[in-house]
Amino acid sequence: MKNQYNKTVAACFVGYIVQAIVNNFVPLLFLTFQRTYHIPLSQITLLVTLNFGMQLLVDLVSVRFVDKAGYRVSMIVAHILSAAGLILLTVLPELLDTPFAGILIAVMIYAAGGGLLEVVVSPVVEACPSDNKEMAMSMLHSFYCWGHVGVVLLSTLFFQAAGTENWKMLALIWAVIPLANAAVFIKVPMASLLEDGETGFKVRELFGIRIFWILLVMMICAGASEQAVSQWASTFAEKGLGISKTAGDLAGPMAFAVLMGASRAFYGKCGERINLDRFMVCSSSLCILSYLGISLFPVPQMSLIACAVCGLSVGIMWPGTFSKAAAALPKGGTAMFALLALGGDIGCSGGPTVVGLVSGALEDNLKMGILAGVIFPVVLLAGIVLCRKEEAL
Repeated sequence: MKNQYNKTVAACFVGYIVQAIVNNFVPLLFLTFQRTYHIPLSQITLLVTLNFGMQLLVDLVSVRFVDKAGYRVSMIVAHILSAAGLILLTVLPELLDTPFAGILIAVMIYAAGGGLLEVVVSPVVEACPSDNKEMAMSMLHSFYCWGHVGVVLLSTLFFQAAGTENWKMLALIWAVIPLANAAVFIKVPMASLLEDGETGFKVRELFGIRIFWILLVMMICAGASEQAVSQWASTFAEKGLGISKTAGDLAGPMAFAVLMGASRAFYGKCGERINLDRFMVCSSSLCILSYLGISLFPVPQMSLIACAVCGLSVGIMWPGTFSKAAAALPKGGTAMFALLALGGDIGCSGGPTVVGLVSGALEDNLKMGILAGVIFPVVLLAGIVLCRKEEAL
């Protein structure tokens, strides 16, 4: 019975690779867009804001859409939107009078697909019969990390071999993955998240449950803990070590992503022998130490190592919080997963913002900005303790 869902779980893994593609491919082209279409960097940076803003909007509105359309239709639509955005990225800038408007429209379309994927992939995996759902969830989220690493490495190799000017060909190649995975979701079996006759909690009902609020804050802190360092790792490497942009990307965010994926894959393989709460407590404590190391180590190389260790420490936070929520609120349904995804996205945008604001206020002192960000893993650690108390009641 369970084996027939292996293809469903595998397709969900690919779904997170698709999300990694739509989030991380276009940022590699920012300077290319600037040179090719004469777009100022001040406008190009809006693409990042729009991408995550659109995903936040989809998180908000998806509750009703997903429940009415069903998970299969929602998953297929998410993949088609992701592919359409990548394909239109190669066409619209030349078709429209303003190239930036074409890029903006394409980003909005694939961001809608990415946001919908974030809402539906986790509950689909949670619904599939499994001996250890926490392991499956952790392994699922590791594929976003591997997707991130793959997008950067394979795109870099392509640009070296074929030239950056042929980026449109690569965009079309990346679009094949969501199109193929959409076809897979037409056929794979889909399990229900709830028992027959049951209905999931409504948003208003969730807001009346204390443990949900604790989990939501944990999710915000999980996203913030992850991105507060990840988004600034390359800049930190360049400024601290005086190395090139390419080397900074490899030494900073690439090492962070590899170790974050390794942490998730480790729990995905060995989670049946490890208590999730204990693993999250140890990871949060290690995250706090890594933040302190980044900020307070006097030797830049040691601070950069602490950046990589931070990736290892944050790996379990996002999937672990999802798993705790599914176990604590089995009738949470689509509304719970959508709101938790919303909280995670708020953290992903808010964490780097806090670091940047504090750094700017202290004469661009990035170390002190990251030191301020230590509040996120501290609050997450407190949330784990509070969850334990709530579950014991």
